[in-house]
Amino acid sequence: MQDLSAQIIRAWRDRVGPKLLPLLSTVRLGGLVLAGLALWGFAEIADEVLEKETQAFDTTILLSLRELHNPLLDRLMIAITFLGEPTELTIMSLALGAWLLWRGQRSEATTLAIAAAGAAGLNVLLKDVFARARPALWARIVDVRYYSFPSGHAMLSVVVYGLLGYLLATHFKRWRVGILISIAVLIAAIGFSRLYLGVHWPTDVLAGYAAGLVWLLTCILSIEIWRHRGTMRTQEAARPKSTSIK
Repeated sequence: MQDLSAQIIRAWRDRVGPKLLPLLSTVRLGGLVLAGLALWGFAEIADEVLEKETQAFDTTILLSLRELHNPLLDRLMIAITFLGEPTELTIMSLALGAWLLWRGQRSEATTLAIAAAGAAGLNVLLKDVFARARPALWARIVDVRYYSFPSGHAMLSVVVYGLLGYLLATHFKRWRVGILISIAVLIAAIGFSRLYLGVHWPTDVLAGYAAGLVWLLTCILSIEIWRHRGTMRTQEAARPKSTSIK
């Protein structure tokens, strides 16, 4: 038994350990903590929504935003909200994924396609589960359908634009900060546009961000694992094979 334990420890030290440690250093603990907090946040918001304890909060914010309305801002918000349309984002992701696949970037292509399709499917499922009615505090200037919680625009924009920003930041590290700030501003603007237009409650948008962040971090983790495995295979292939002398 002791010999078997020693063999397992040696195998872990010599084979598993060197492969696992770089992966753990790549996938930051902060990312896992952030995913956990986002999941907790979504659960808390969902619980409050189910108990209808957010109605006064949601209504007060939307009525405050109603005071900002003017024709110029209306047109701007309609343009911004179009950038977060779930159908367009899904199609864009699949097209971009096909292009990445054609370039030989299989891990990025596959993950981007799965990220968008998975987020869209999950959003529809969650809407069916909660079946929350959309706000009707004033006459809408955009056409909306289906349920309200969580916001598909918020969720899909976090996943698609977040993953796109991550890929751009890893390939263009010199402009990483600018890329990530731009993506964050765009995602925030899309969420704000849904509130301004009165088609979502604030808690819809917050829940969409939280759920999208969990799925985004899951997709990023899968890319990192895929890349790590590819690096290890390349290193093993380049390593000279030992020949035994008979």
